[in-house]
Amino acid sequence: MERHEYTGETKQEAINKAKKDLVETENNLIINIKEDKDEKVVIEVLEKRELFEEIKSYIKELLEKVGYNTIKIELTNKNINPTFTIYSENDALLIGKNAKNVKALQSIVMHHINKELRENFKFVINVSDYEKKREKSLEHLAFNIAHEVRNSHIPVKLDRMNSYERRIIHNILKDDRYVKTHSEGEEPNRYVIIEPKEEK
Repeated sequence: MERHEYTGETKQEAINKAKKDLVETENNLIINIKEDKDEKVVIEVLEKRELFEEIKSYIKELLEKVGYNTIKIELTNKNINPTFTIYSENDALLIGKNAKNVKALQSIVMHHINKELRENFKFVINVSDYEKKREKSLEHLAFNIAHEVRNSHIPVKLDRMNSYERRIIHNILKDDRYVKTHSEGEEPNRYVIIEPKEEK
C-alpha cells in the first residue's frame, strides 16, 4: 500500500490536494493527520481501493498456505461495512464448527491490516452465504424461543453468542409485545436471556 503525504494551511486544503492528485473522492480515502500546528497541516493518505486489494491478497496468501487453491473473493458494502466474501472448494471446512475457522481468519487478517495502517479499520470476512444463513437461523431461533416464553412465562437462556449474533436476537425481538431480551455474562461467554414482559 502506497502512502501519500500532502501539506496545506488547513486540513481541508491538504485533503483537496489529495483528492485532486489521486483523482478520488474523500470517501474513498483514509486520512490521518501527521502534523497540525500554526498554519501547516500535514496529512498521510491511503486509497481505500489499494487497502481492499491488500486485504484480498493477504486472505489469498493465508489460504493458499493451508491448501486452498481455488479461491474467489467478492467485496461488497465498500462504504458502510466492507465485507469480503470467500468462495472456495471447501466452504464448510473454511467456516468450521460454529464459524470458528472463519472467525480466526478474520482475527488474523484484521490484526495484520491494522498493524500496517496503525489504526483500527473494521471489515468483515464471510464465507459463501454463511452470514445470511446464520441470520435466518438466529431469526428462527428467536421467534421459536419467544413463542415458548410467551406460553410458559419462564425465561430462557440462549447459548453463548458473539456481539453480532446477540444484536440480531435483540433487534428481532425489540418490538415484541410479550417478551424482552437482555445480555448477561462476560466475553467471550455472554449470552442472551429472553424473558416475559411484566403484565400491565
